[in-house]
Amino acid sequence: MTINRRNFLKLLGAGAGAGAAAGLPMISHAAEIMPNKARRVVVIGGGYGGTIAAKYIRMNDPTIEVVMIERNKQFISCPFSNLVIGGVLKDMSSLTISYDKLAANHGIKMVYDEVSAIDPAGKTVTVSTGSISYDRLIVSPGIDFRFEEIEGYDAVETPKVIPHAWKAGEQTLLLRKQLQAMPNGGTVVMTVPLAPYRCPPGPYERSNMIAMYLKNNKPKSKLIILDANPDVTSKGALFKKGWAKHYSEIIDYRSAKKVTQVNAKNMTVTVEGIEDIKGDVINLIPPQRAGAIAVKTGLVGPDKNWCPVNPTTFESTIHKDIHVIGDASSAGAMPKSGYSANSEAKVCAVNVVALMNGRETQELSGINTCYSYITDKEAVSVTGIYKVAEGKIIAVPNSVGVSPDLSELEGIYAESWIKNILTEMST
Repeated sequence: MTINRRNFLKLLGAGAGAGAAAGLPMISHAAEIMPNKARRVVVIGGGYGGTIAAKYIRMNDPTIEVVMIERNKQFISCPFSNLVIGGVLKDMSSLTISYDKLAANHGIKMVYDEVSAIDPAGKTVTVSTGSISYDRLIVSPGIDFRFEEIEGYDAVETPKVIPHAWKAGEQTLLLRKQLQAMPNGGTVVMTVPLAPYRCPPGPYERSNMIAMYLKNNKPKSKLIILDANPDVTSKGALFKKGWAKHYSEIIDYRSAKKVTQVNAKNMTVTVEGIEDIKGDVINLIPPQRAGAIAVKTGLVGPDKNWCPVNPTTFESTIHKDIHVIGDASSAGAMPKSGYSANSEAKVCAVNVVALMNGRETQELSGINTCYSYITDKEAVSVTGIYKVAEGKIIAVPNSVGVSPDLSELEGIYAESWIKNILTEMST
């Protein structure tokens, strides 16, 4: 047998245990389930980043085989899921896409499974049925939660009573049902974690949708917002204007109130171990980190939360030939948003193709737009353009701007945005 690099690693055997003890990713010995006949990119995660990366690699070089691994056969968008909570959208159907057309149109090979391990040295990923080798790997795992930072939080049981609804689907619908069941005159408590977290304006848009529902259906009720940050983290002046215009009798916003404890039985949260606050409904949004597989693989940086990357190629600065995009990455000034993930995926795809073909990489030209609803019709937005300067992703000077005012026209633009981006992801 020829002793090439991969076979040598497989022969190490007992060395895997030593590597694990040293804090390195465990080397996988699972049987190969998809022997590659061509150059291959594996993409982990079928969300805003992963779908676009897979699609654009195939569009830029059809000779590169792309395998996308996703645990679910459908994707449900977190952007716009707040409208389900507020009752503007009656269900999740308009936010749900399948991968069938995307795979068929671009020749993407789909594996519906969960990745249990990544072997950066052997260049394989492991799923339940075996391993899949890659030449380059794109990891777009989204976020997971730092439950351990909230005393009393059980990762399995607590969300059944106190939903976070920060991953769209069952949690979204649970929060909606709890609001519907709450008595008129009840109290909703919503928490905002310290930044950075997925979708900076997302919690404040949610507060609007909850307050709108209460105003229209349970006007004697209150919404208490406990924000761990010193102030609203995005579009602050516009959100506050919306609160004053529409929800002054309902919303009680409290800044610098970090929740450190929860009691699901008593339906209370505790601020900094001092102040207990009780709610009939509690929406606790925990602090966040990169998706579990990124953490397990050692792709996170010294903060143990987010993945440092090359700002041009999004290649990990820790593991060669692995690229991290979307919410999980440390992308400088670019916020953790669906549109950022879409933009990062396109740049990453172009540069992965360039690297695999020995061509020069292209500089990042990134863009982000986030729409947030104030009412069922009024919305606001923030937009920015991003580039690389001195080895970091920065906002292009004078490019970041917000809506001049609350606007129904922005609401129309927002509807078009979600339809267009989901269509791009699914075809």
